[in-house]
Amino acid sequence: MLIKRENYLRQLRQLRDTNLIKVMTGMRRAGKSTLLQLFIEELQASGVPSARIQSYNFEDPAYRRKLDWGKLYDEILAKTDKGAMNYIFLDEVQNVPQFERMVDGLFIQKNIDLYVTGSNAYLLSGELATLLTGRYISANVLPLSFAEYSELFSSTPNASKTDLFGQYINTSSLPEAAKLAQAAPEFVSKYLRDIYDTIVHKDIASRYSIRDTANFEKVYKFILNSVGSFVSPGSIAGALNDGLRRGEPPASPAPAISHNTVAAYIEHMTSTFLLYKAERYDIKGKTLLKTREKYYSVDLGLRSALTGGAADADLGHKLENIIYLELRRRNHGDIWVGQHDAREVDFVVQNSAGERFYYQVAWTAHDSATLERELTALRKINDNHPKYLITTDPGRAIIDGIQKLNVLDWLAGSGA
Repeated sequence: MLIKRENYLRQLRQLRDTNLIKVMTGMRRAGKSTLLQLFIEELQASGVPSARIQSYNFEDPAYRRKLDWGKLYDEILAKTDKGAMNYIFLDEVQNVPQFERMVDGLFIQKNIDLYVTGSNAYLLSGELATLLTGRYISANVLPLSFAEYSELFSSTPNASKTDLFGQYINTSSLPEAAKLAQAAPEFVSKYLRDIYDTIVHKDIASRYSIRDTANFEKVYKFILNSVGSFVSPGSIAGALNDGLRRGEPPASPAPAISHNTVAAYIEHMTSTFLLYKAERYDIKGKTLLKTREKYYSVDLGLRSALTGGAADADLGHKLENIIYLELRRRNHGDIWVGQHDAREVDFVVQNSAGERFYYQVAWTAHDSATLERELTALRKINDNHPKYLITTDPGRAIIDGIQKLNVLDWLAGSGA
């Protein structure tokens, strides 16, 4: 079953024929290629002849011997209809050496509407960003939302939303992994591990000459186990080095992992979208804080495959991870972890229109002490921006102007 990624397709429809390069980024296997194919089918259905649509997937071995940007540029131009708009799709374009020259050359053609995807954040850095400042618009493609995941499993007999959510919070929402879970669930973990290995060896180790992939994985697993907690390169290095020392005889100390190495590893993880970083924001002072951040996994199934753990463990942090990713899908702005005096607000969201929203997340707030703790952090914020408490508790309520929402209801909606 092909899932229509309506949220992303809507953006592509709105941007069609605008004088901007449409850049879609995201982790490998998040669904970027399928998204392009869906949009191509929509173009054809709208009457665009196939001859005016060109699609290149640079992960395809057929192009391995044809990655000369100049020759590709000439080939694409030669196939265009000079008297009409042509739609050019370049998938995983970072595999083409000096791809930015090809992209820049195609962009200036008045009869080309250009769409580009890549699995590395550096696609939008360096020379390309300099060349194309103000001439591109980007969107980050995430794994399936709960609404999309539910659509995929809609034919499952007797599957309630609650059951599906229990599955969603512990398994992968990468499109192919979710489909594999229907057909052969015993292979899902291996599939996810293979994706991770491909990212590490193809996108990270070879590019940055990393030889110690074992230590890289230790850092990654440490962060995955710390989802929802504040960490820093120094705290991670210290914790890992303490563990190494305890595992070695005194006469043979284990090699230390440096703060700088951990910082570099984290940068590689975020650049390939294995992780997303949420910086701390001082709500009173209205400034970003420079130390300690939180990191969230692009996919909880990937977290489970690499770290294990019981399905009913760490539910609060898993829920926080899901809320963070959904906020990224809905808001094209900033998402921070809020700090207000000594209290933490899970998420401060400021969207592209400048609107602000505050979120607290708790697995349950049934008991009065938990409810009071979660609400107090929001009550202390002296402004009129919307404030939400999201839990798995049934029903909804408004308490002192704060909206308490059930997570399934919130995920089914399209609000802030």
